[in-house]
Amino acid sequence: MWPDNAKVAVGLTIDFDAEELWLHESGGVNVGKPGVLSQGTYGGRVAVPELLKMLDRHGVQATFFVPGRVAEHWPDRVRDIVAAGHELANHGYTHASPTKMTREQEKRELVRGHEVLSGFGAEITGYRAPSLELTVHTLDLLEELGYRYSSNMMADVRPYWHEGTSVLEIPTSWPTNDSVHWWFDTESWNKKISTSEEVRSIWSEEYYGIRDLGGACVYTTHPQIIGRPMRLRFLDSYLEFLTSQDDAWFAPLNAMTDHLAKTGYSVSSDHVQRARELTIVEA
Repeated sequence: MWPDNAKVAVGLTIDFDAEELWLHESGGVNVGKPGVLSQGTYGGRVAVPELLKMLDRHGVQATFFVPGRVAEHWPDRVRDIVAAGHELANHGYTHASPTKMTREQEKRELVRGHEVLSGFGAEITGYRAPSLELTVHTLDLLEELGYRYSSNMMADVRPYWHEGTSVLEIPTSWPTNDSVHWWFDTESWNKKISTSEEVRSIWSEEYYGIRDLGGACVYTTHPQIIGRPMRLRFLDSYLEFLTSQDDAWFAPLNAMTDHLAKTGYSVSSDHVQRARELTIVEA
């Protein structure tokens, strides 16, 4: 399934949300709050440059999912990402959830995000929805716009084609997402900040489990979260562990898609159609 008989594919994805995350996750509550938004500013100001240096040291190519508005506000950072050879992928225009939009509104978000990112000279072929929230329209829109993969769902540990489309799903998971372990917010005060040792245990155990099943281990990270100083130290060590695995293939998600398409990989799923059938429509 993977090149050179590797047992597992490993993808590091970085959702560069900057201030957009705080603007839209709060439903607009954080508008006009520079202190809150400064958490996102840290991602562009400090974390992305440090992450790029670290990825270069380890020889790792990552996939950066970037909202169009972030690219407009942090163009130099996006240019740095592209110049370093990393994949640039669509994360919408804003970080607003598509589940709160009509089909046409969701399409406008996708198209506008695509147009902004394409302006940096990158080929945009993948999509991750803000907060991983797809709708029953998303796959049809991705097919219509010529996208080749999505990385949002959790129906398998192996990639799979969405039936009736040419869109590959490269699954992610909550255990390998940095936000569930480290994202603290002052609205609820009920989110614990985990230690690096706890996250290392969770991430490595999930990696070994996915390897046992021959799947793709996709890490979902955010500069403002993984890029805090103690976590940069953790990630540096963890990347050393991952890149030392002889039976792992480390690749950006577009390279995984290219490989599976060329090999005639045929695993598919109709779970989005199931979601449509299970959706209760109010009269």
